[in-house]
Amino acid sequence: MKKERKTAERPLEERGQWGSKVEFLLAVAGNIVGLGNVWRFPYLCYKNGGGAFLVPYLVFVVTCGMPLFLLETAMGQYTQEGAITCWRKLCPLAEGIGYAGQLIQFYSCMCYIIILAWALFYLYFSFSSELPWASCSNTWNSDHCVDFSNQNLTANWTQQPNSSSSAATEFWERRVLLISGGIEEVGSVRWELLLCLITMWVICYFCIWKGVKSTGKVVYFTATFPYVMLLVLLIRGLTLPGALQGVEFYLYPDLSRLADPQVWMEAGSQIFFSYSVGAGTLTVLGSYNTYNNNCYNGTSLVAGFAVFSVLGFMAHEQGVPIEAVAESGPGLAFIAYPQAVAMMPLPQMWAVCFFIMIILLGLDSQFVGMEGLITSVTDLFPKVLRKAKNRAIFLLLFCLTCFVLQLVMVTQGGMYVFQLFDYYASNGACVFFLCVFEVLPMGWLFGAERMMDVIEDMTGERPSLIFKLCWLYFTPLVTLQASIEQHHKGRQWAGTEEEEMRRGEDRRKAIGGEGIPQSPAGDRHGAAPSEAAITCRELPVGRA
Repeated sequence: MKKERKTAERPLEERGQWGSKVEFLLAVAGNIVGLGNVWRFPYLCYKNGGGAFLVPYLVFVVTCGMPLFLLETAMGQYTQEGAITCWRKLCPLAEGIGYAGQLIQFYSCMCYIIILAWALFYLYFSFSSELPWASCSNTWNSDHCVDFSNQNLTANWTQQPNSSSSAATEFWERRVLLISGGIEEVGSVRWELLLCLITMWVICYFCIWKGVKSTGKVVYFTATFPYVMLLVLLIRGLTLPGALQGVEFYLYPDLSRLADPQVWMEAGSQIFFSYSVGAGTLTVLGSYNTYNNNCYNGTSLVAGFAVFSVLGFMAHEQGVPIEAVAESGPGLAFIAYPQAVAMMPLPQMWAVCFFIMIILLGLDSQFVGMEGLITSVTDLFPKVLRKAKNRAIFLLLFCLTCFVLQLVMVTQGGMYVFQLFDYYASNGACVFFLCVFEVLPMGWLFGAERMMDVIEDMTGERPSLIFKLCWLYFTPLVTLQASIEQHHKGRQWAGTEEEEMRRGEDRRKAIGGEGIPQSPAGDRHGAAPSEAAITCRELPVGRA
């Protein structure tokens, strides 16, 4: 019997550790430098006072970002456990925080990879002899499409009727999404998007199927190559006509905006997205460090230069103010930037560079988030999931489950479902609320002073007193206020949804309710995109 027990215990695999400190740093960089740095920070910066926005941004870095980043990383490194089981060693009463964080992570994994599928779709068409979003001569275009290659129309863009739409907008809504009139109109599956989604799930699976051993090697490419693409796009953007106008618009300080509480709340929310705190991913990444690793030791800003130099060029070409072309969220990545790229010489090359960057930025955050969730569940059931091949099988079941549940997001009405998940399941309010109840038990039950001793024991260096004050007072108060503010903002958005739907109906009537021509995929769509659909692209994406 003893021999049989030993035989049964042998297949258990070791938890594993990072091969080097560089792997840990690259994994963290890949996780926190996500899509939000490209399409959310630049928009918030220009919207909230340009360079003046950096004042509240830096304040929140000191009071929330750095203290929570250090706390979560140290929690994982000290306990050598995932985001759930670490609480059993620190504060068992707060174990539910770990479960809540993994639920948010689960929703985020379902939403985030949809964006990667969209980007892969665009990347495929970027190799066309003529970019399909550059003209109005395609089968999916309506009579109200405006072709920006026509200089006369470009010069008079502001004089076009309200029912007009750009070629890039129509490609996004009528070719990529083939969007329906509302969430009640699910429509058919977009088979091309489905194939893109399958491709991204396969890539993510093989990035982490060997655990931290494979993840640590993949990040050498996925965490560094986006910086190369970003640098290339930055250099190209700064050499375009109107680029300096865009940069000036991006950074010109409007100090009067600092008196607006909303500016401070949006700075705080961007810090939480940028540092990727709350969902337990940093705890998992820290848990693969050695006990004595020194965890105590400005990509968004650079992305802003790259984005707004190009938007300045597009505004210059159209003869309109930059605020007329600046957008955030998917609207920037899949409408504004592709439209600007189509106006450049060699548009295919710049489109390929941009969408490769988008895919790699998102891929890092996606598979690191998946690794965090898989590790946390594996640490809950180590005797089962650490046996040979069991982890790989569990990862496969997780990918298949997410894939089946998100099939509705690749239908004609999928954008509305995506919007609901993104805005309510993994948005700022959820993360803020979770961070409040993460820092309170660590600061007051486990003890801020005790945590300082733990970090000193691991690293040989005692953290600054400011971290202790933040864990006890500043961070809980700031995150609680931000949670309340974000919840109030969400209720205001929900209250205007009915009005947006009415506007959408008026827009359909203005266009004439015409049907969209049959696309090459064979799908049909009987009504023009509603205004509610248009506003979907303006919502922030919850993750990084």
